[in-house]
Amino acid sequence: MGKRIIFMWLCLTFGVGMACGQHTIVKGIVTDSVTGEALPSVTIVFKGTNIGTTTDIDGHFSLSTRTPGKVLEVVYMGYDTQHLKVLPGRTNNLKIRMRESEIALHEVTVKPKREKYRRKENPAVAFVRQVIARRDDNDPRNRDYFRYDQYEKIVIAKNDYKPKPKKDGKTGKFDFLSEFVDTLDVGTTILPISVKEKAQTVYYRRDPRSEKTVVKGNKSSGVDEVFSRDGVQQFLNEVFREVDIYQNNIPLFLQRFVSPLSSIGPTFYKYYLLDTLDVEGDRCADLAFVPFASESFGFTGHLYVTLDSAYFVRKAILNVAQDINLNFISRMTIEQDFERGPDSTRVITKDDISVDFKLSEKSKGFYARRLNVYTHQSFEVPEGRQEQIFKESAPVITQKEAYSRTEDFWEEVRPQEAIQRNPNSMEKLMAKLRSVPIFAVTEKVVSVLVSGYIPTSKVPDKNKFEFGPMNSTINGNAIEGARFRVGGATTPQLSKNWFVEGYAAYGTRDNKMKYDALVEYSFNDRKTYRKEFPMHSLRFEYMYDINKLGQQYMYTSKDNVLLAIKRKKDTRATYLRNAELTYSREHYNGISYNAVIRNFREYATDYAQFDRIGADGAVTPVRKYDMTELELKFRYGKNEKFYQTHDERIPITYDALIFNLEHTMSKKGFLGSSYDYHRTELGIQKRLWFSAFGFVDVIGKAGKVWNKVPYPLLILPNANLTYTIQPEAYTNMNAIEFINDEYISWDVTYYMNGLILNRLPLIKKLKWREVLCFRGLWGHLTDKNNPMKTGEGLYAFPVGSGVMGRAPYMEASVGIENIFKFMRLDYVWRLNYRDHPGIQKRGIRCTMSLSF
Repeated sequence: MGKRIIFMWLCLTFGVGMACGQHTIVKGIVTDSVTGEALPSVTIVFKGTNIGTTTDIDGHFSLSTRTPGKVLEVVYMGYDTQHLKVLPGRTNNLKIRMRESEIALHEVTVKPKREKYRRKENPAVAFVRQVIARRDDNDPRNRDYFRYDQYEKIVIAKNDYKPKPKKDGKTGKFDFLSEFVDTLDVGTTILPISVKEKAQTVYYRRDPRSEKTVVKGNKSSGVDEVFSRDGVQQFLNEVFREVDIYQNNIPLFLQRFVSPLSSIGPTFYKYYLLDTLDVEGDRCADLAFVPFASESFGFTGHLYVTLDSAYFVRKAILNVAQDINLNFISRMTIEQDFERGPDSTRVITKDDISVDFKLSEKSKGFYARRLNVYTHQSFEVPEGRQEQIFKESAPVITQKEAYSRTEDFWEEVRPQEAIQRNPNSMEKLMAKLRSVPIFAVTEKVVSVLVSGYIPTSKVPDKNKFEFGPMNSTINGNAIEGARFRVGGATTPQLSKNWFVEGYAAYGTRDNKMKYDALVEYSFNDRKTYRKEFPMHSLRFEYMYDINKLGQQYMYTSKDNVLLAIKRKKDTRATYLRNAELTYSREHYNGISYNAVIRNFREYATDYAQFDRIGADGAVTPVRKYDMTELELKFRYGKNEKFYQTHDERIPITYDALIFNLEHTMSKKGFLGSSYDYHRTELGIQKRLWFSAFGFVDVIGKAGKVWNKVPYPLLILPNANLTYTIQPEAYTNMNAIEFINDEYISWDVTYYMNGLILNRLPLIKKLKWREVLCFRGLWGHLTDKNNPMKTGEGLYAFPVGSGVMGRAPYMEASVGIENIFKFMRLDYVWRLNYRDHPGIQKRGIRCTMSLSF
């Protein structure tokens, strides 16, 4: 009996050993053959079978099977497919180096972290300097005229999507999603969630310089329909900018990348001459490049440059390093193709960007692709209707039928490489999703959260009135106590030219009802919002509400609930009754102007008293004063990029130069005015990019009040009493702590983009970015407006208010942004006037925003 048991045990052991002997394990890592970077989402399968896997974010993979093939197939977009033999029944440890498409290298392996790279006497550096020196020679915009057709397609999809079957075999509400799954060239399955297509013709004229775009077709569908259509398009246009490798800096993902052909390229990149190859009949050198610091905003990749005196780039492939300090992006590839005319003028024929987005390392994330295909390039002089295009004021002219093109139109203009394998459209998917109640409800809720308004109709085309904004419903302050507000506005569905808007608010402490009513006529038909660009309107508004002195909410609503928590009570306030008639006009060239006729009455409160000083020095309390003003504004802001909402324009970039000039005037006795009044203010704003070294936002202002007037009409610096970071506001200054009648101010913020932290071991893994800020205000109060010197007719300053000495008010901050990819924390110091009572000398401030 015992021998039988031993025999059975030996047989079992032998059988298991045989099974283990036939168990094949393949594992390893896949990297780029030039840069050594790990490649994520590489498809690895046994040829002729469906047994396979993909690499993780670090390029690692592991595959185990009892029935393998003998050949392992490795596939990745933009790289040559590899076939590797494996040994069945064994553990195969592989280090797979993928070669870029059209590269045939066997003997060259680049290891940037260990090599001794030298710029001096490096033939690759000498070669790239020749390319850089000729980068402007073949520019098509050196010609008198240039015209081309452009097709653009943007696809956003759930990456590596695989429907999960129910364990109990039951059907689910979203089982139909499998009908819309598409497959990429590398075999990865995706579920599209947003598809946008655009067909347009671009016309360029060199002298006088002008560029116009005629949009012939535009369609969009997907889950992002809850956002502003034009706003999303504006945002995507900035995120997926057309890449011009011939510029020093490449705008992409709202950042600036150093181009491999930048004038500083040889000091930023390492270059390698790898091989020669044919690119569509041209003999080209394969020029590879990697940045010295892989965390910086640069590319890795290849340029294929003709071996002639033109140094013409026929093809470019750009990638980002895996450890780049760029949020949410695990992989990006840019592929561009160029052709040259008989006179060597270059024209781009394709600009293709594909990106894998991930919110976290473990998630599969999203796939996005922006494909631009350029055709019918011409340098001929335009005639007839084409010549008239340059007389249009708008840079983008959208044809009336652009948003209602039939599928026949799209089949005609859509290039072959933009055709998806799955014929089911995004429109069909959205229709099916909205038929599921839980999705329909979720979409409505998200729409309200995004827009801030509740529609009165479920059908967008019938929604004529909206309630909101909802983030202003509840607020609070020291004077009103709890503040409750309800409001709403009409939409272009009621009238494309006439708009009505308003709110009513009530404070539980002051027991006063406040209100605002607005009627506006737009000379332009509005499509989505009353304030959409370009504005040309006449507006009348009547308002009675609290007026917080020395607090200007320039980038948000004064009733935003997020501003309710403050570091100091905001009791410096009056009540204001205001009526104004405003004419506004905006032009496509960046010029805009306003003319405002305003009549207002301001009432004193216990917190901001109007104590009038008489000729004998006696003080008499005054309940109110009246003013009728004419205000003229001029603004220049060409090429501003912003996301338009109901109430505000949220800047997407600050690259445009912004110039403001305004003057306000009033005549004593005219329509009840209590004083002669002239006030002039000037402002300028610009973002300055320093290529690989981050960027600086600069804001400068100056102003002067020319007449003798009481303190509410003087210059009251903008104090920030909240714990949030507010541009153009003084973090540690109290409201009306300083009163001036002339001033110069500055706000300089340096975003270093990880310039220092990217080079610190361990710290660089956090991908934090440094922020330095220095702001200040030099203010002066002339004797005529100083109640302590020339008091007659002026109001005594409230307790705690005063004038500046010779030194300007200054504060500085050091901060870290990109904490957890969305938070910024600043530590702020007040540098002078630190002996004033009731001030905060230092403190921590924060804000939240997502950025790439």
